[in-house]
Amino acid sequence: WRPTMSMSPGRGCLLDLPWEDVLVPHVLCHLPLQQLLSLQRVSRAFQALVQLYLANMRCFDSSQIGPAVPRAAFLNLLKDNKVLQQLALQSCSDWLTDRELLPVIRQNHHLHHIQLKGCAQLSCHALMAISLNCPNLRQLSLAHCEWVDSLSLRSLADHCRVLEAVDLTACRQLKDEAICYLVQKCGRLRSLSLAVNANVGDVAVEETAKCCPELEHLDLTGCLRVKNDSIRVLAEYCPKLRSLKVKHCHNVAESSLSVLRNRGVELDVEPLPQTALVLLQDMAGFAPFINLQI
Repeated sequence: WRPTMSMSPGRGCLLDLPWEDVLVPHVLCHLPLQQLLSLQRVSRAFQALVQLYLANMRCFDSSQIGPAVPRAAFLNLLKDNKVLQQLALQSCSDWLTDRELLPVIRQNHHLHHIQLKGCAQLSCHALMAISLNCPNLRQLSLAHCEWVDSLSLRSLADHCRVLEAVDLTACRQLKDEAICYLVQKCGRLRSLSLAVNANVGDVAVEETAKCCPELEHLDLTGCLRVKNDSIRVLAEYCPKLRSLKVKHCHNVAESSLSVLRNRGVELDVEPLPQTALVLLQDMAGFAPFINLQI
């Protein structure tokens, strides 16, 4: 026997259940966001119920709606929400600008996860707003946001001291000095990506190692200026390191990676077979300086 919910008067209606105590926290939270948006079309009452849910939503991930979220839909979904904790907007990257994002940031002071990967039409003012309004921010992805500059990153470091994970992949304006300032202020970092940035070198990596003893994951993919010395410092100062990416770092050799490899750190490059290593040693008298990446 399965009880049924009717919308006819006098027979018991789903909407008769307490909205804030039952429907919002225990029913609507289990429905995909796309279905909730469709539910709004059933009646004015359902529209009001869904709007109440959206105003109390703690997590918003635009990818749950689809690969491309319309601007008007985004503005309507978050216009009344002041309790967001997680915000992921990678599916809005085609049109998202400061004009749409800043009002959401300014009315949500409890955000601790923000994902802006690929949102190339924002500006440094977006990062400034995040810095000033989200003091409890723990995770931030700015991958492929080339508008991130040193000044806005310094603001982030000054105001968001509990950051644990930052993705700065392909933020090509940033140089060693900006990265050093970030890690000096945010010593709780556990995960950091500096990948695809030819301006990042040993200075930034060594300062990261010395300032962030809790570091577990570091991505240096394509950081051409990183060399063996900074990898050795990383091995010395970061005992909790679990993974390191150094693919396409042509100045990093097995001589510095071997300490981490022997410690069980996951690396994205494989050592040369021993026979090839012996051959290289026979051909050159300075094997420790040869790049042994594949």
